[in-house]
Amino acid sequence: MSDEKVLTKEVAEEFLADTESVDLSEYTMIEDVAAESLSKHDGGLYLNGLTSLSDGPGHIALAESLSKSEGFLNLEGLKKLSDAAAESLSKHEGDLDLDGLGELSDAAAESLSKHAGDLDLDGLTELSDAAAESLSKHAGDLYLNGLRRLSDSPGHIALAVRLSKHKGGRLGLNGLTELSDAAAEGLNRHGGKLIVILSHLPESAAKILRDAGHE
Repeated sequence: MSDEKVLTKEVAEEFLADTESVDLSEYTMIEDVAAESLSKHDGGLYLNGLTSLSDGPGHIALAESLSKSEGFLNLEGLKKLSDAAAESLSKHEGDLDLDGLGELSDAAAESLSKHAGDLDLDGLTELSDAAAESLSKHAGDLYLNGLRRLSDSPGHIALAVRLSKHKGGRLGLNGLTELSDAAAEGLNRHGGKLIVILSHLPESAAKILRDAGHE
């Protein structure tokens, strides 16, 4: 027996009439017409029951509709995000939660870098050079709390330098537990607020960040 629960247009209209009457997070699938209806909502949408936005025409249309919504858009249940769907979601103006993604293609990262609002990507445990370079152009707060290691390897130091170019406000790296001095020096170039848990880091690296004014 399927566990899928479909969010229909009727359910969407019920939600728009009374947001307390429907828990959107319970739904694992959503009809295109329902997404179009929800796009008119000017508050937060918690659609974290959805698990995939693929390259299928229906999913791309769905992402396009959701991108029209205003306010916080929670899609943290997504495990897969196609490049085309990422391009559509990049048009969303508001905070976007994609914490469930365990991987992100370079093309998707390039698209999401254009997103206007805070961007949560805490499910990522690693980033390619190209993805980091793209995300550094993101104009809002960027949360990458899934990253655990920035060692003294050339690749990790280069990654730290790329992340330091982040154009937005906060750069969240609360998940770091290994940070080399060289990578810490790279991160120090970040012009906004760097969010780390200094007590979780080697003392020498923590001191480098602390001396630069990061807390």
